[in-house]
Amino acid sequence: MSMLQFFIAVDVTVVNVALPSIGAAFDVDGHTLTWVVVGYTVTGGGMLMLGGRLGDLFGRRRVLLLGTGLFGAASLLAGLAPTFALLVAARLLQGAGEAVALPAAMATIVLMFPEGPRRSRALSVWAAVASCGLVLGFVLSGLLTAHLGWRWIFLVSVPFILVVLPAAVFLVEGDRPAARDDSPLDLSGALLLTACPLLFTFGVVEAGGPGTPAWAAPGALAGAVAAGVGFVRVEARSRNPLLPLHFFAHRTRVAANLTTMLLSGGLSTSFLLFTFYLQDRAGIGPLGAGLTMLPLAVSLIVFSMLVPRLLGRWGARACVLAGIGFTAAAMAAIALVSVLRADGVAMVPAMLLIAAGMGFGLVGLQYVAVGGVTEDDAGIASGIQRAADQLGGATGAAVCVGIGFAPALHSFDPFLVATLLAAVGLVTGAVVAWRMPAPAPAADPREQAG
Repeated sequence: MSMLQFFIAVDVTVVNVALPSIGAAFDVDGHTLTWVVVGYTVTGGGMLMLGGRLGDLFGRRRVLLLGTGLFGAASLLAGLAPTFALLVAARLLQGAGEAVALPAAMATIVLMFPEGPRRSRALSVWAAVASCGLVLGFVLSGLLTAHLGWRWIFLVSVPFILVVLPAAVFLVEGDRPAARDDSPLDLSGALLLTACPLLFTFGVVEAGGPGTPAWAAPGALAGAVAAGVGFVRVEARSRNPLLPLHFFAHRTRVAANLTTMLLSGGLSTSFLLFTFYLQDRAGIGPLGAGLTMLPLAVSLIVFSMLVPRLLGRWGARACVLAGIGFTAAAMAAIALVSVLRADGVAMVPAMLLIAAGMGFGLVGLQYVAVGGVTEDDAGIASGIQRAADQLGGATGAAVCVGIGFAPALHSFDPFLVATLLAAVGLVTGAVVAWRMPAPAPAADPREQAG
């Protein structure tokens, strides 16, 4: 499960450093290239709850194998794509494969370990693997693009997917599909849920862009609102809803998922700002920029080992607030480095703070978001949590970086604007987490041993 999680997480960031090479290969500009990233992230996030629902209805192992196979096939297609349009289509299919596979994988892990220290340790490993995949994607992108060519950033995962598939057959126990009626799957809900953030991201990123009609951005934002309202209405009327609205009667889960979106927006913004600063301002090449981010990956492992023990002592809410605080401090550090126009190495303290924010915040939020789940709703709970993480990160980064680097604000430091916007989201997340009904703290492993 962790191997699958790692390579799916790698695919979120591995294209960033390789984008110029992809653009040169297909003769497309940077404005068009952004959809290689956005298409994957938003499609994957928008369909995650459908993936979670499929696992609950048809069996987690079966759905896990289906999603993993689709992700591997799409990776192969992306690596061999002869045209840019086919590459973007392959990225959309990769997002769909992720959306089907990951909720089943996370639900499998949740149900393998009882609530308490064992589950908190398992989820911390899961979060650490995902975070390291996100960071190491930059390093792998630089190495592979420099020595083997950009196509290998997609092809490298195929052999490992071929290991995951048979391993899942033999190691993951089969499970019984949940009892269900004959009503159809809520595909319209999945379409609206995917369209809403995709239109919103388009409206923010394309606003004022070269060649974009004046009506395009407002029209996309209006469409996003209409899709969101339509999604709620469809879910309220559906016999077999993708997202049962009664699920949100659990106030703690609602607060945990909202906080996840806000924190992930800040974390994703920091990744883009690190990349832009190291390559554009500090003048470090793609490979050097990726290697400069290695302290972030190493420190993530350290914090992931530390957080489970503190989760038992402090409780999840205190860990979440600490994670938000570390991330806010990182935004202040990024802004300071930008104002001083310091060397790229000056970003390392901010990277360490981001690692702490991820380690404390996301592990604590994952623990709260899946607390008290049963066999019948583990998949949907995992899907909602993953969707909140991924959609929050994609839309948050689009808003903060899109507005910060907008041509209309060229007289302001874009890094300063982006960090200020991210800080607003983090403060909001801190308020939500502070008012979140406190979940029962996980028992300390040493106390149980005693």
